[in-house]
Amino acid sequence: MDLLNTLVDKGLRRELPSREEALAVLATSDDELLDVVAAAGKVRRQWFGRRVKLNYLVNLKSGLCPEDCSYCSQRLGSKAEILKYTWLKPDEASKAAAAGVAGGAKRVCLVASGRGPTDRDVDRVSETIGAIKEQNEGVEVCACLGLLSEGQAERLRGAGADAYNHNLNTSEGTYGDITTTHTYADRVDTVQKAHAAGLSACSGLIAGMGESDEDLVDVVYSLRELDPDSVPVNFLIPFEGTPLAKEWNLTPQRCLRILAMVRFVCPDVEVRIAGGREVHLRSMQPLALHLANSIFLGDYLTSEGQAGKADLDMITDAGFEVEGTDQVTLPEHRGGPCGSSEAEAACGSGGGCGTHEEAAESPVAEVPEARTDLVAVRRRGAGTDLAPNA
Repeated sequence: MDLLNTLVDKGLRRELPSREEALAVLATSDDELLDVVAAAGKVRRQWFGRRVKLNYLVNLKSGLCPEDCSYCSQRLGSKAEILKYTWLKPDEASKAAAAGVAGGAKRVCLVASGRGPTDRDVDRVSETIGAIKEQNEGVEVCACLGLLSEGQAERLRGAGADAYNHNLNTSEGTYGDITTTHTYADRVDTVQKAHAAGLSACSGLIAGMGESDEDLVDVVYSLRELDPDSVPVNFLIPFEGTPLAKEWNLTPQRCLRILAMVRFVCPDVEVRIAGGREVHLRSMQPLALHLANSIFLGDYLTSEGQAGKADLDMITDAGFEVEGTDQVTLPEHRGGPCGSSEAEAACGSGGGCGTHEEAAESPVAEVPEARTDLVAVRRRGAGTDLAPNA
């Protein structure tokens, strides 16, 4: 297929595909799916070999968020029966993190619900970062605390944080349909603050919220322009009790096409399969490893993932290997969070987004039957007396 050959060539050169080409990936048929995976897999292997980076989530504060993000089980007014608790103490968070590190995680992601941290919250998280770093040599720590105020990113960096996560989630044009208590621009500003402070920027998206192919391409092109080091791709978990509980729009094939498109647009970036992996990819998870070079180990923030051992077995069975703490994730040319001038020029920092022609309209796929049995609320790990899933 000429399209795929072109995309492979561009990916190996770190060249931005056109919007038309990105849309065409999403419009490919199921008969072409393995060809798409194989093509994007060539780009993935060029920059990341067969390594898979494992990340582990610790939910520092669960539920009771004042924001109204429609996709979130922790949102204002959520009726989802999730765990709710206030801040974990640093020793509790460090103990939870140790379980993930023991399971093979290279990065610990510290997440707290809320609009953004107070200065006291930053002090609390800084203490937690110190405890984790002291007990786990070589482990990366990423903070995800919401919108940052001036100086907070620098304080987290000074405390030892390696990265900061704040997702764009969806396109700028549709953001107001998903969230009204803050703006798309607020999110962009926080990613830029993290980047400017020397933190490795982590920002991604959520697919499956009823968005169009154009919306997906828009947000991925916006991410490329922001130039984060890692791009988590979440697949909506339609929690009962949230506004998007009925949005069961994804198939495993659709998820693979989305991951392939992200890989072609962001060829040398850590692409992470995040929330919803087990719910939507199901038995096709191993194929996704040919597209993404990073996954979360075990459970998520408010939902359960598959057993950590099952993740490790899947990686081995698919012919991949877990990335060690002594291995560098990103290709050398990216040069860390700020990147060299060459990396910035090649990786889309401020670059154009190609042409803006629209792809031919593809047939509307039949909506799959909802699999509510696959959504299990987390009842173990952080905030409970039960051992975590790692």
